This record gives sequence, structure tokens and C-alpha cells, in this order.
Amino acid sequence: MPDSVPAWLVILAMAAVTYGLRAGGYLVMGRVTLTPPVRRALEALPGAILIATVAPVALRGGGVALAALAVTAAVMALSRKDTLAVAAAVGVAALARSFGL
Repeated sequence: MPDSVPAWLVILAMAAVTYGLRAGGYLVMGRVTLTPPVRRALEALPGAILIATVAPVALRGGGVALAALAVTAAVMALSRKDTLAVAAAVGVAALARSFGL
């Protein structure tokens, strides 16, 4: 990036693009009729994104990360609440790190 572009202008441009993409998604999805397979795919998307984000960290993070991942899977299987699963995993990781693991 050239030094002649001020940082605030870049931030404003990124904010405008982000807003445009989000608003565009709502506009497009408001005009599209969802078929059952597409609806199921969209419902599975948050979990897939979460796994794609967490899996590389878990594979590089060693035992603590794998334990946190196991707790996440167990809490999700029992409660079906992703926020609770993430909170439990963060708690396990923080507890393990506090003991120096």
C-alpha cells in the first residue's frame, strides 16, 4: 500500500465494502427461494466455518487444544448450544494453561 493513502481512508473503504457485502447478502437472500437442500447447507454453514477455524489451531496446539476440542464436541453433543461449547472449551484451555500445560 502506498504511503500516500491515509489509514482512515483505507478503514472507511473497508467498512464500506463490509457493509455492502452484508447488505447485499440480505438483498439477495430476500429474493431467492430456498430449496430444502440449500436451507440445510446454510444451516450447517456456521458449524463448518467454526470447524475450519478451530481445526488448524487444534492440530498445532498439542494436548491442551485437543482436550478443549474434545470438551467442545462433548458439550455440543449434550447441549446443542454452540456458545456453551465454546465457553467450555475456552475454560478448559484457560485452566490447563494456568497449570502450565
